[in-house]
Amino acid sequence: MVAQLQKLYQSWEENPNVGFVAVKGAVRAFSAGGDIVSLYNLMKENFCNTGDIIGFHPDAAASFYLSHLPGYLGEYLALTGAKLNGQEMLSCGLATHFTPITKLPLLEEQLSHLVTDDPCINLTVQVLGKLVEMIDKVFSHETVEEIIDALDIEVSKNNDTWCASTLKKLNEAAPLSLKITLRSIREGRFQTLDECLIREYRMSLQGISRKITGDFYEGIRAKLVHKNFTPNWDPPSLKYATQDMVDEYFSPASTHANQNYNSRHNNEKHLLEVKCKWNL
Repeated sequence: MVAQLQKLYQSWEENPNVGFVAVKGAVRAFSAGGDIVSLYNLMKENFCNTGDIIGFHPDAAASFYLSHLPGYLGEYLALTGAKLNGQEMLSCGLATHFTPITKLPLLEEQLSHLVTDDPCINLTVQVLGKLVEMIDKVFSHETVEEIIDALDIEVSKNNDTWCASTLKKLNEAAPLSLKITLRSIREGRFQTLDECLIREYRMSLQGISRKITGDFYEGIRAKLVHKNFTPNWDPPSLKYATQDMVDEYFSPASTHANQNYNSRHNNEKHLLEVKCKWNL
């Protein structure tokens, strides 16, 4: 998709008949779902699988732009996968303009007559408010375990519904993915865009190679293919997600990564190995 868009953009750039380009998504805009399901089928032909939900990490420069959001909002979004509405994106700097979906036809009609590069849409920014204070309070902690403990405390003390919902999301996510995601965001805060892209690329190779874990493959299987939403993460909990495993995720990918595809057993046998490994 990106390659096709690049060709189109390049052809339009020098075309005097093109004044501006409006890009619209059909249904689920710019979703990678189809691509990763295809990747799952390719991987299935060569090796096995483990448990549920997408056990991956924020990529495509996410560790760069999320880490530069105000406070610890980036950690919150990266770890939970939470969504922001248009006004919230404006308030934290992820968007420059926003219009309600009901007014999109009118916006398109107005843009069709646009003959200037000046901004033409203005909206009063609505800040996230007190939620930002809670996000900073909870997600400023050093480790995933400390973040979860902080949420637990807030739920116990105040019966906070937002904290309870956030805690549920973290408990359902892949434990190792949580740890590598937090480290990725923290490192991205002090890296350039190029450095973030290089690191994310290496992390992605580690994720699909299954040398450390098969969580990515299992996440696709459970959430997008079989849709049974019953994860068997490897490792199954945070206490088994060791620092060595996290460090290996951030190391340059092995030149023999592709060989791992053919070195695995069938899906059922690997799932049994995971259950035996962690005494499940």
